[in-house]
Amino acid sequence: MGYLEKPEPAPHRSMCTDCGVSRSSDPKQCSIACQFIQPNYEALEQSVHGRARDLGKADELHFGPFIEMHRASLKKPSPGAQWTGITTRIAQKLLEQGLVDAVLTVQADPSDQWRPLPILIDKAEDLQKARGMRMGYAPLLSLLEPAQALGYKRLAVIGIPCQIYALRALEKSLGFEKIYVIGTPCSDNTTTENFHAFLKLISPEPENVTYLEFKANYHVELRYKDGVKKEIPFLQLPLSDLPRDFFPLTCRTCVDYTNVLSDITIGYMAGEGEQWIITRNKRGEELLALLGDEVRLQKPGSAGKRHSAVIGFKKNVELAAGGLPLRKMPNWLRPIVGWLMPKVGPRGLEFARTRVEMKAIESILHLRRELPNRMKHLLPNHIWQLAKPYELAPELHEKAVKPQSSK
Repeated sequence: MGYLEKPEPAPHRSMCTDCGVSRSSDPKQCSIACQFIQPNYEALEQSVHGRARDLGKADELHFGPFIEMHRASLKKPSPGAQWTGITTRIAQKLLEQGLVDAVLTVQADPSDQWRPLPILIDKAEDLQKARGMRMGYAPLLSLLEPAQALGYKRLAVIGIPCQIYALRALEKSLGFEKIYVIGTPCSDNTTTENFHAFLKLISPEPENVTYLEFKANYHVELRYKDGVKKEIPFLQLPLSDLPRDFFPLTCRTCVDYTNVLSDITIGYMAGEGEQWIITRNKRGEELLALLGDEVRLQKPGSAGKRHSAVIGFKKNVELAAGGLPLRKMPNWLRPIVGWLMPKVGPRGLEFARTRVEMKAIESILHLRRELPNRMKHLLPNHIWQLAKPYELAPELHEKAVKPQSSK
């Protein structure tokens, strides 16, 4: 069955995504574990992957250290999976082959299918409970101490970037024999309550929605209990009806969209309708190899040009004055542009590069507006390199400060 603990309300902290460290017996660890205090990506990339990102290697500036990238899908999709179930299947294989004692992940809160609830799962068949997307903050790492108390020595962790950064910062002090890290990309998160409000804006039957996915074809897909599917173009989403603080400053200023400290990253951005896999180190290659011939692998495609899309995004963020990016477009034009974007806009790897550059620009502009004194601590040098083609450069007081490497 595993270990499930419903968390208490989160302690208040500014710039916090409630990864779970503040709920541990030593909440002061946040000072070294949190990516929103004084991160050191270069040192942690070196520690985890044996090297920091190579800015001379194609795509490492955007996506971080990696060995290979794939467009992938399971030949036999898992029922109820968000895509075809690659993440869940790898975790199942780890348990089936006795390579780990438990998997630390999230499942749906019994009272709300969209609310993530951290869980330790020690039986492969129970991982079906963790399938699908959740929206909200999940103190995943609050279960590290229970895992230790249960005597688990080898752990797999499935998490988003802010959780994985903290895990890696603390990893050497945790005492586990081995930790496999399966990362999923993340761009923006919000509270589960905010997500329910969003569902009400995009669907007349929000209570019947069972699936939501932002897809690389510039649409949001909804699925309903009766099997009906619906796609909504990004440009027709009612973003102007959302509150200005719908996404917290942490998510608007996160510099790790692609989960660079995971062993393997599994997401959608460059998948063109399938999943996008980044194996980052030897352990990541081992995780992918567990699937054997169950998985179909292809080389990721790339098409379109990103520069004009990123320029437009930059202008919208500047106009938004701290809120959500504005979309100044006549209603009659939105369906036309929505139809064109999947055909002529960035696709595959170019779509992924586009989103990473947008996030870099968003981080700079929001921090410059709201926390200018923190910019030199929170923005690593590669973020400025991503933003350079768009006429964004650091002022003297904004230049990144390289923290001392922890030993």
